[in-house]
Amino acid sequence: MNHEAIRALYVNVVSIDDGTGAFDKDGNIVEIDIEAVNAWIDPQAYKSKRRQAYPSIPDQLDILYHGGLDAWKASIQAIKEEYPK
Repeated sequence: MNHEAIRALYVNVVSIDDGTGAFDKDGNIVEIDIEAVNAWIDPQAYKSKRRQAYPSIPDQLDILYHGGLDAWKASIQAIKEEYPK
């Protein structure tokens, strides 16, 4: 089960057990639409993808030194376009 999706879609869920389901604060089972859970896309996923794609700081400094500010901006912009908000 995608716990993050369930918590985002069902704000009344306080606990999730992969074997028995999702429960509210009173211990009542919350009916989950598994298709909605599977279709959910994390709106913050772009952050980790960008973080992994950005060049290291030393590499960014090399880009600045050898190519100038415009080359550095272009390298960063390419990643932002590949993983938009």
